[in-house]
Amino acid sequence: MKAALSLLLTMLLLGFSITQAQDTTTSTTNDDGYMRSLRLGINHISGVEEVTSPARYQKALELGAGWNRWPIYWDRVETKEGVFDWSGYDRLVTDDLAQGLGIDAILLGRPAFYADDNRIKGLQEPIFADSSDTPSQSKKLNPKNHWVNFVQKAVLRYMPNGELAREKGWSKDKGIRIWEIWNEPDFQPFWSSSIIDYARLLKSAYIVIKQVDPNAQVMFAGLLFGTNDNWLARVLAIYQDDPFHEAYNWYMDMVAVHNYSYPWRSGWLVNVVDQTLIAYKLKRPIWLNESGVPVWDDYPGPLWANTPVEKELRATSQQQADFFVQSAAYAYAEGASVVFFHQLFDDCGNQPAGTDFTYHITPTCPGAICSGDAFGLFRNEVGSVCFSHHPKAGTARPAAGAYQLVADVFGTGELDKPKITVIDNRATLITFDRPKTNQRLYIVWNNTLDTLTVKLPVGKDALDVRTLNAQYRLTPDKKGFLELDLPAADCDYFPFLQSTDITGIGGSPIILIGKLPDKPVTVDKTAVPTLVPPITTPRTRCARVDEVVKPK
Repeated sequence: MKAALSLLLTMLLLGFSITQAQDTTTSTTNDDGYMRSLRLGINHISGVEEVTSPARYQKALELGAGWNRWPIYWDRVETKEGVFDWSGYDRLVTDDLAQGLGIDAILLGRPAFYADDNRIKGLQEPIFADSSDTPSQSKKLNPKNHWVNFVQKAVLRYMPNGELAREKGWSKDKGIRIWEIWNEPDFQPFWSSSIIDYARLLKSAYIVIKQVDPNAQVMFAGLLFGTNDNWLARVLAIYQDDPFHEAYNWYMDMVAVHNYSYPWRSGWLVNVVDQTLIAYKLKRPIWLNESGVPVWDDYPGPLWANTPVEKELRATSQQQADFFVQSAAYAYAEGASVVFFHQLFDDCGNQPAGTDFTYHITPTCPGAICSGDAFGLFRNEVGSVCFSHHPKAGTARPAAGAYQLVADVFGTGELDKPKITVIDNRATLITFDRPKTNQRLYIVWNNTLDTLTVKLPVGKDALDVRTLNAQYRLTPDKKGFLELDLPAADCDYFPFLQSTDITGIGGSPIILIGKLPDKPVTVDKTAVPTLVPPITTPRTRCARVDEVVKPK
């Protein structure tokens, strides 16, 4: 501890400071009137592969997005050892910032000439040329540690008042400040090396980034938590034995998670990260910077799907919209700072670039691949690199309306005193308070395949009602209760549900905006959310995937 304190004082005297991340709870509105919520982002609004049209940016801005997220691939910019080509990313950064978007830049990839089997050559080398990991403004990097040299060059290029900013004559606050170190290291297709190597990757990137730009924010890569292996906990355990972990802010300013297909899991993952940090007496902003579900009932998805096996881990277009409202509500209720949707257009999904086929409704097509991942808020345009044959090319799916609804409701304002209530394992109610505007938000939906009516204690004033398709007002009864008919859910065949769940995605949610109660509501049997009338019959269930014979 004394050594860490001594090092911290030395760093401050040398002008090397650590700035912790600040929670993002506002929005930025330019003269064009777009919200640009700092609570909301979309993955791959733009990309380095081709010039992004103003129309594509406009689609994201009209929905309320404030953040974009994409990778800076190391192997794309360092094409030969020591030779860097930043031209594609110069254009991308310039275009994003011109549109007023914040950038979550992922440092990712490895040139083949720096491969050491499945590791990065030189990663374990000291960071600095004096054979230490201790920074100062005058120290040069160790040329044998190729990773830190790439990181330094990226930050020097794109930080506010960095090389590109000076070339363009930008204001001193314009540039990239969020640096995410890799993507899904707990998922082998992205990271096949060890946890020890990832801890080293993050630590060395943190030290170099802070040396270059003390105001930058360094993000622990978005974790998928696809197994019971908690990479965050294991990396923190490694850092706990590092004598300088406190001086360096545990080598992370924020943490990210990813979730697909199951809305409840978005909140659960945020909570898992928060509790993991609390175990080490830490608090960090948590971003859900990937979330979504691909659809099966729209091109390029498998439109012919009619069995649970074919629909597993996919959803209908309507369920995709319902997913995002429910997922965002869960995530914000558990304390997420920012929520992203993956992604703006279908682009190429998880398929190789160039994957394309004509619109068809049968499982046969001329090529080897007959369906793809329809993740997008929008369908691909004609002429896209992949999936270019939609009969309604470029149009929005219902999820685009859901995103805009989330931006309207959650994009600004307080989200105080969140509370999640499960009503008889059949409906979910999430509430937030806004003391400054004297409002309470209610988000409620049906978790079953059966018709439900709920009775909510909301006070005696009229409430604004928002759904994916309508906006109106409702007045409670004289006792301050409001009855709502909740649309039933449909089966989505998510394979890893909680024991009490029937389907992952609930029915279409209803959002209420009302006044805060004048006094705390007494919690008793007469003042709690209930079903009308009480239901005692068993819940209708979905066919289980493991009960269905998979097609050959």
